[in-house]
Amino acid sequence: MSDIIARCEAKGLRMTEQRRVVARVIGAAEDHPDVEELYARAAQVDPRISIATVYRTVKLFEEAGILDRLEFGDGRARYEDAERDHHDHLIDVNSGEVIEFVDPEIEELQERIAARLGYRLVGHRLELLGVPVKKG
Repeated sequence: MSDIIARCEAKGLRMTEQRRVVARVIGAAEDHPDVEELYARAAQVDPRISIATVYRTVKLFEEAGILDRLEFGDGRARYEDAERDHHDHLIDVNSGEVIEFVDPEIEELQERIAARLGYRLVGHRLELLGVPVKKG
């Protein structure tokens, strides 16, 4: 949690108490909250915080490379710490649930594809969209 605050300070961002609250909320998130969810969580910590402050803080953190903005096709931008360990996403299109996963075979295949096309892979994002398979 304080890792986000330290990274913000290292980038020279002025860290007000309300920005610190937003940073702690983001650092504690185990999901992919949108701004409204971040606001609800931050308001529990500091009832004086406004949604405008959360929007501005998220935009500032995104521009500074502290947060990654994720678009899962549901019209809501979601956010996660930009320095989390690499993972891919499977999105349940019915419920909106986001499942994180890592698959070494997919990672290796992406490296091979890039090499075959004459590139060295420096990063990627993989988002799979799916619906639950009915069992039985």
